[in-house]
Amino acid sequence: MKKTTGTDRSITSKWRPATRAIRGGTWRSEHGETSEALFLTSGYTYDDAATVAARFAGDEQGMTYSRLQNPTVAMLEERIALLEGAEACRAQASGMAAMTAALLCQLSAGDHCVSARAAFGSCRWLVDELLPRFRIETTVIDSADNDAWETAIRPNTKVFFFETPANPTLDIVDLKHVCDLAKSHGITTVVDNAFATAALQRPLEFGADVVAYSATKLMDGQGRVLAGAVCGTEKFINETLLPFQRNTGPNLAPFNAWVVLKGLETLSLRAHKQSENALALGKFMEGRVPQMLHPGLPSHPQHNLAMSQMDACGPIFSFVVDGGRKQAHAILDALQLVDISNNIGDARSLMCHPASTTHAGMTEQARQEMGVVEGMLRINVGLEDIEDLKEDIDEALKAAGLES
Repeated sequence: MKKTTGTDRSITSKWRPATRAIRGGTWRSEHGETSEALFLTSGYTYDDAATVAARFAGDEQGMTYSRLQNPTVAMLEERIALLEGAEACRAQASGMAAMTAALLCQLSAGDHCVSARAAFGSCRWLVDELLPRFRIETTVIDSADNDAWETAIRPNTKVFFFETPANPTLDIVDLKHVCDLAKSHGITTVVDNAFATAALQRPLEFGADVVAYSATKLMDGQGRVLAGAVCGTEKFINETLLPFQRNTGPNLAPFNAWVVLKGLETLSLRAHKQSENALALGKFMEGRVPQMLHPGLPSHPQHNLAMSQMDACGPIFSFVVDGGRKQAHAILDALQLVDISNNIGDARSLMCHPASTTHAGMTEQARQEMGVVEGMLRINVGLEDIEDLKEDIDEALKAAGLES
């Protein structure tokens, strides 16, 4: 009897998450390789002209061109879809390619998009700068205010777009409330789940329509490659997203897909351990700094909501010091173990100053409105020994004048 790989949904749908993360989507060639094969090819050959014509017409399954299908990329797409609980997934060249494609594939001139105020700087640029260029109206709201979502709805509202937890303010969106509201008005919800991934939070279970990712972050987990993904129904992925992707080309390279496949094998282990470390470090720092922004701490105003829709709160949190940029930079400069870096999701601990890095492209007024103040620092807590991290943070805080 031939053993199953990971492509038969009637079998893989019965697997539990840990098994899906290792074997989901795996397709083996005639060589029977154990690790996923890396197919570095742009095109494919065919036995006869009728075969290629049938494939391009959609009458026959098979590869045509790596801008449309690649075996390695297809394995990653199937695995992410299985982990997310989605019908389908399309991989993208980067996280921002995923966000851009998820929006532009379904919005046209005259449509309206409601977006969360607290968001990654480049996501805000999409909403504030790019969409209006195409006469797509946008409204930015406080995503933590449930009433604000309904107030912002117009007759032409087509999309709700938000991150939860948000970058870098760690605002939490009430997934069930917002997704139910959207459905009642025929609005599509697009959720950026990069801070959590399916290992910690699954927005589709709360009614979300589309989940988008920077797979560069926790999915890869080791800062090696750029990658993105968009998950949704087969209808949305194949009829709405695919035509946009086919003709604009934000495709993921097979090598990058292979690297992310390897990252997914340890995603749950890393995400939960890093969440544990982040919570321990957050507790250690609380009371030492003027303001902590960690949804896993009871002091966070949305702590109960976060715990009701997340398995754990992730490796990332922010904190604010009173001394503005000068004191924040002093903390960064005093770090010995934690690296200064604007990446997140890495197995290494990283810290950055959002106002001068990830959100530097925004106006000062926009940063102030979303709470990205000059004294804010964002940390990605890695897999190092928690006692070493505490010691490094302790010394950095002391160097910046924050005594214990």
